[in-house]
Amino acid sequence: QVQLVESGGGLVQAGDSLRLSCVASGRTFSGYTMSWFRQAPGKEREFVASISWIGFTTPYADSVKGRFTITRDNAKNTVYLQMNSLKPEDTAVYYCAAAPSVRGRVSSSGEYAYWGQGTQVTVSS
Repeated sequence: QVQLVESGGGLVQAGDSLRLSCVASGRTFSGYTMSWFRQAPGKEREFVASISWIGFTTPYADSVKGRFTITRDNAKNTVYLQMNSLKPEDTAVYYCAAAPSVRGRVSSSGEYAYWGQGTQVTVSS
């Protein structure tokens, strides 16, 4: 089992920045692909960003490209999501997810065996 705990969410104004963190514990973090998803009220959960064990990132969701950056620190078992130039439409619960291996698309939530409880990000206009 891998436990994931997100933090760093909050209420900010449009144009502000936030950095989300996700700390993994339990089984080894080694080799896991880590991703961020988000879910806005009344909408389906959507892929945001992903990073492989060695730091390879796949294309970000178009809606966050150029504004969000995913990184990881394997020594700390932590993955980060730096969010800049936040917009009201970024308001959502943000979830961290972990996959020991990905056989399909990293953007597919079904690839992930472990999920955090989520952290709320609210961006006011």
